[in-house]
Amino acid sequence: MRAAVIDVGSNSIKLLVADRGGDGRIVEILSLTLEARISRGLGAAKPELSREGIESGIAAITELASEAKYAGADRISAVATSAVRDASNGTQFLDGVKASSGLELRILTGPEEAALIGRGLATDPTLVSLRNFHAYDLGGGSLECLSFKGRSVERVASLPLGCVRLTEKFVPSPAGPLGDDVAYEIGRYVKEALLGSGFPLPVPSGHGVVGTGGTLATVRAMVAANRAVAVAETRPIIGVTFLHELLAKLAPLDLAARRTIPGLAPERADVFPTALVTLLALADLGGIQAFHHSFRNLRWGVAAEMLSQNRA
Repeated sequence: MRAAVIDVGSNSIKLLVADRGGDGRIVEILSLTLEARISRGLGAAKPELSREGIESGIAAITELASEAKYAGADRISAVATSAVRDASNGTQFLDGVKASSGLELRILTGPEEAALIGRGLATDPTLVSLRNFHAYDLGGGSLECLSFKGRSVERVASLPLGCVRLTEKFVPSPAGPLGDDVAYEIGRYVKEALLGSGFPLPVPSGHGVVGTGGTLATVRAMVAANRAVAVAETRPIIGVTFLHELLAKLAPLDLAARRTIPGLAPERADVFPTALVTLLALADLGGIQAFHHSFRNLRWGVAAEMLSQNRA
């Protein structure tokens, strides 16, 4: 069976079409990303998807479903995370997706999302040497935290610390520079939420640290653009010192200037400084010096689930 996964995230909507190779490993056939930003409004006391967000999300899902069928997918699974999960009008979005694409959108709970991210990371051949490690997936709506022991997920936490949510909550003018006072408040809020979650921090000695999600993928894209190489040719180890340097460079810029930076998608330029502050607050609290970046998060976990069901 050739499986297709449409991951409806807060910032972007992604497609993975995959199959099993002869050695049993999951093989990517096609991967596509559409920037849709369905999550505007997540920072409100009563989160609600905007009409524009619903329309752009439905259009993106319908387009990716067509691409999946063209790529020979036998089954398509569409999953939604924090933006739809938390929205008061999420059912309206589900109904629209069903009417336009014929797909039943599965809304993942926070623990389900974290567990599937863990399953996706387990398929990454660059992480096979890690036995005990922490993993963090920062999205637009939430931050998923996972603790692995012997390559099995031991603890998870899903926290409302996504970069779109926090930008709406704390940044008075995303079109302007990010002030030190605002960055401080974001960092303080992130640390308080992490401490209150019960998730084990700092990271225990001897544990690795894996990072996934759009922010670190964007960091690698920026490095690749600067060096004029493919993203796959950049090192997956992203140092916290480098993230500090990147924030120091970006925070004083206004949105128009950030949108001209090679590798930084213009659609992410408004929330990217907040995302960096969030990762740096996590790193400070966790005693983290570097993140081992992986592209294999939620989509890969859902694909592994689908392909395992087929084998059974």
